[in-house]
Amino acid sequence: MRSVVIREHGDFDKLLFEDRPVPEPGPKEVRIRVKACALNHLDTWVRRGVPGHTFPLPMIPGCDIAGVVDALGAGVVQAKVGDEAVVAPGFGCGVCEACADGDDNLCPQYGILGETRDGGCAEFVVVPERNVLKKPKNLSFEHAAAIPLAFLTAWHMLVVRCRIGAGDDVLIHAAGSGVGSAAVQIAKLHGARVIATVGSDAKQAKALALGADVVMNYTQVDFAKEVRALTNKRGVRIAMDHVGQPTIGQSIRCLAKGGMVVTCGATGGFDLVTDLRLVFFKSLSILGSTMGSLGELHDVFRLVEQGKLKPVIHAVLPLDQVREAHRILGDREVFGKVIVTP
Repeated sequence: MRSVVIREHGDFDKLLFEDRPVPEPGPKEVRIRVKACALNHLDTWVRRGVPGHTFPLPMIPGCDIAGVVDALGAGVVQAKVGDEAVVAPGFGCGVCEACADGDDNLCPQYGILGETRDGGCAEFVVVPERNVLKKPKNLSFEHAAAIPLAFLTAWHMLVVRCRIGAGDDVLIHAAGSGVGSAAVQIAKLHGARVIATVGSDAKQAKALALGADVVMNYTQVDFAKEVRALTNKRGVRIAMDHVGQPTIGQSIRCLAKGGMVVTCGATGGFDLVTDLRLVFFKSLSILGSTMGSLGELHDVFRLVEQGKLKPVIHAVLPLDQVREAHRILGDREVFGKVIVTP
């Protein structure tokens, strides 16, 4: 099969094209003929490397996968050959206390396709049966692939970690990203007022069209000052920040008393600098969040099937243009998801 393989960390030239044997599914595993695979910043980290973290290279990247069930391993009971499927990107051991509680994203052995085992930037991929969800009939393969990681991450951050509710003021950074565009929709679905930041005027218009109440270009205004003005100096209850170092300190300053900042990443840098007096004087919370449970992803897809949440796609490229897909993702040219198709 045709596949993209990362054998060592580095620039775009480390995305190699190789012919590999078609993988065989083991017990309780399913083979998917890939029709579409969405990229995430995770893919760029796997390619570039992360200081202090070891990836099990060589690796086929790509965790957001939609396709057709092609073969079944022993003991598979629900998936059937020919099923149109979308794949849950994360997996736990299935037997530990966290997994038993339905918190598989807290499993000590939790992994993500394309990060800890081969992913979907190939013609075929083998995944655990429990990760195979039926593709909603109202979605193309490309739109189905655009959902799992971004919407699951945003859902867990806002709904599970922050318990977002009607009337909440929510600050969402990078509304043009996959997670950001998902978060805008999830926040509006729960009745919140969304104050969003973007990096260009073109993205500003698109974020407003997506449902954000107020959108500001952070390259042109002081977003913390604007948030205070918009909330009559009260601040927001929730700040969702996955940019990191350039914004996290100011995000904390945007919080109302008892507010919380939730983060799932640090694409702009890892360091947090803040005034701790703000944290204890205002009873603030700083929350971390990674992925979400398999049950939460089922909730997301139910809402997608009902038309209440919609994936946003920036571009669909053939797999042989995966280097260009990485480039536009890394240069933050996108609004929504970039998809590659074998």
